[in-house]
Amino acid sequence: MSERKKKDSSLKVNDGIEQPPSVNPNLEIKKKGNTYSPNQYVDAITKGDRYMLSRAITLIESSSSKHQEKAQDIVEKCLPHSGNSIRIGITGVPGVGKSTFIESIGKYLTSRGHKLAVLAVDPSSSRSKGSILGDKTRMTDLSTDENAFIRPSPASGSLGGVARKTRESIILTEAAGYDVIFVETVGVGQSETTVHSMVDFFLLLMLAGAGDELQGIKRGIMEMADAILINKADGNNLNNARQARNEYKKALHLFPPTESGWTPKVDVCSSHTGLGMDNVWRIIKAYYNHTTSNGYFKEKRNQQARMFMYDSINQALKDNFYNNEKMKQMLPDIEKDLLNSKISSYMAARKLLKIYYGEK
Repeated sequence: MSERKKKDSSLKVNDGIEQPPSVNPNLEIKKKGNTYSPNQYVDAITKGDRYMLSRAITLIESSSSKHQEKAQDIVEKCLPHSGNSIRIGITGVPGVGKSTFIESIGKYLTSRGHKLAVLAVDPSSSRSKGSILGDKTRMTDLSTDENAFIRPSPASGSLGGVARKTRESIILTEAAGYDVIFVETVGVGQSETTVHSMVDFFLLLMLAGAGDELQGIKRGIMEMADAILINKADGNNLNNARQARNEYKKALHLFPPTESGWTPKVDVCSSHTGLGMDNVWRIIKAYYNHTTSNGYFKEKRNQQARMFMYDSINQALKDNFYNNEKMKQMLPDIEKDLLNSKISSYMAARKLLKIYYGEK
């Protein structure tokens, strides 16, 4: 093509303006992969780096032995920076509005200078091992709050597993400067006992006008509660909530005195209107002052640390047994004998343990 044709061609493209780079040059690009040392993790976490805090918790949740080794090193190094928080367990019947309540009380706390971490105990499906992990989508305002950190973690069907992971996550979030830790139970049943074993204050959310209030919850869970809140106390339901509050107050008088010497409180609240949020925090602070003055607060944490040590020993022994090569080989045959009624359950267990310990 001649020079003249090139100039007259309709395919000619003008130079235009210089395009900006597709990536912000001022943005710090984080490394991919687990290339950080434990000391780098700890240094970043203690400076409040949320990204590194999230990565460290991911290491804790990993089943990789390599990741676990690094995670335990990080937890150990964060221990001296932890412990300066109030740990609050939150549970309630399905549909009580736990996530909405946490967002409401959470915004109340962050607006008053507190740093809040929310750790959700999510017992995953025992079939698919999957979890919904929907807390961030339900707490839209709180999830964008600079002073709040929300971490839904799957339990993979194991309450023992979630207990260890959540306890260690608490240590990391405290080291990151969060002075209020919420541990929310997503499931119902045994998870309440698990959460109670790792928190300072246990909060039970209830509904009014949903039938016989005192039949809707197990006595064991009520006995664990340091406070019972009747949620959704707004509109036409306010009177029902107040009536339910009176019923629960009467019921609590039938329970034996608590070890802490604290009398559990009952109140009403509304996550939508904000009613009672100041009272909730006032109750929690009163509990903290009461139990620190009589020494129960520290004693309870010592008991929990001791229990966690023994739980860790039991879990390690169990893992070691089932990962033992001899056990892997012997288990199917002995299980077959058991199912064919050739050996009792007790003798089957004794036989396996004798092999495991090398006894004759």
